[in-house]
Amino acid sequence: MSRGVELEIRDIRSNSEYVRELVEDLKSQATPTVVIGKRVIIGFDPQAYDRALGTTPV
Repeated sequence: MSRGVELEIRDIRSNSEYVRELVEDLKSQATPTVVIGKRVIIGFDPQAYDRALGTTPV
């Protein structure tokens, strides 16, 4: 938990269902793919994470 936000990490190497969700449900073939509410952020973009969470970095 960082900045008071709970998270769930899904390792696509350990579970084929996670790969299916990534590709089919989220329409992504990249990691990281971050889901915040209904928003899907593909790739490493800390500013987009902050905007989606309505937070600012500490």
